[in-house]
Amino acid sequence: MTGIDYRFSSITTSKEYPMGVKSNLTLQEAQSLFSKYSLETLTPTINGVVDTTYSTKNYILKKYERSIEQQIQEDSMRLEKLHTLGFNVPKLLSHSKTWYLYTKLKGVSPKAISYYHIQALARFMARLHQQTLPSQVKFIESYEIEKRLNALRRNSFFYYKKLLPLKDFQEQCDGFIHGDIFKDNTLFEKEKIAVFDFIDGGLGSFAFDIAVALLSFNPRNKSSLNRLFITTYNHNTLKKISLETLKRHHKIASYFYALLRINNKQSITQVKELL
Repeated sequence: MTGIDYRFSSITTSKEYPMGVKSNLTLQEAQSLFSKYSLETLTPTINGVVDTTYSTKNYILKKYERSIEQQIQEDSMRLEKLHTLGFNVPKLLSHSKTWYLYTKLKGVSPKAISYYHIQALARFMARLHQQTLPSQVKFIESYEIEKRLNALRRNSFFYYKKLLPLKDFQEQCDGFIHGDIFKDNTLFEKEKIAVFDFIDGGLGSFAFDIAVALLSFNPRNKSSLNRLFITTYNHNTLKKISLETLKRHHKIASYFYALLRINNKQSITQVKELL
């Protein structure tokens, strides 16, 4: 779910652009914007729904197609701190006009998940959850769940009833959470994990953050992989998470992203795979 923002937006996608691109940018324009950096190629991404992302050999160029200046500033500070602490995350190098230039991380997004993927993910999230990172928003609250459910009630009462438990979910604020560590927001170079797209993170429940990640890294909800994650995670943090707590948040995370997918008009198959 790389670069996907599921908040209500009036942005529409032009058919002339590939997915991931809403604003056209030529290589010459990019070179003019960031003349201090060597940009030899420019490739539009195929991921993303709201923001525009281009890739070069060593950099990522991004244009946020929404008014989130405060989030961008906070995200820059978060990434700087995490980078200083040794986390394998992007770093904001420069911005020019409405474009932002980030370091490009090495590795590939995993397809078949192995035990080492789960363990690397668990260690990364355990360390992440121990950091105090700037954020002024609650993660789930920022997505206006009640408003989305009301819209769903008018269009599909079946799914409205199915996802209604989201309305009563009380968001716990353990600290900063990424909220979207799906496989597409990670890269692996052998057993080394990199994570990106922190821009829409916020304050929330660590158990929810874990449950979201495991929706993608353990889509069949295998108990063996859940146990491996929890064992590894708990070994690397003081704040322990139980399997029972993970189980409760797994359902909420499934409902949450099912609602976002419905709102974003993704296929019913993509919705059903979460339910």
